[in-house]
Amino acid sequence: MKRYVYILFFAAIFTSCTQPEEAVNVQSLNQEFIGAWNSNDPEKVISYLADDVQFIQGETHFNGKTEVANRWVKDTYGTIADLKTNVVSSGVDDEIAYEAGTFSVDVLPTGQEQLRGIGEGNFMLLWKKTAEGDWKLSYAQLEGLPVQVKN
Repeated sequence: MKRYVYILFFAAIFTSCTQPEEAVNVQSLNQEFIGAWNSNDPEKVISYLADDVQFIQGETHFNGKTEVANRWVKDTYGTIADLKTNVVSSGVDDEIAYEAGTFSVDVLPTGQEQLRGIGEGNFMLLWKKTAEGDWKLSYAQLEGLPVQVKN
């Protein structure tokens, strides 16, 4: 019986000394990411990407940090501005966090004959916790409607 009392005592001491992990704030993660995008800072945006990140938009699928950085971030950051999201669904656990909903962006003209546009659609951003405890963007999906001319 005495041994059980010692076991319970040490178990109580051990569990009282460990702090439960605080859940990540997925809204903050996404706002930092969007803030970097809207600040026209592609290197900061890229710093949020996981090594094995996936980007999907329609039939487009980019795989891995290098391809996503080059073909999504660097190729498009100069063509869109004022990214905004409207979150419809979100979730968090110890290892994964996500937000999904709708987005809107200003589409900037790339030539003199082009007009400024508005892009809208659906999005999902999925974050995963790394072995080091950092949160990285693991999956991004954008499904856009046809760009409309901005009045």
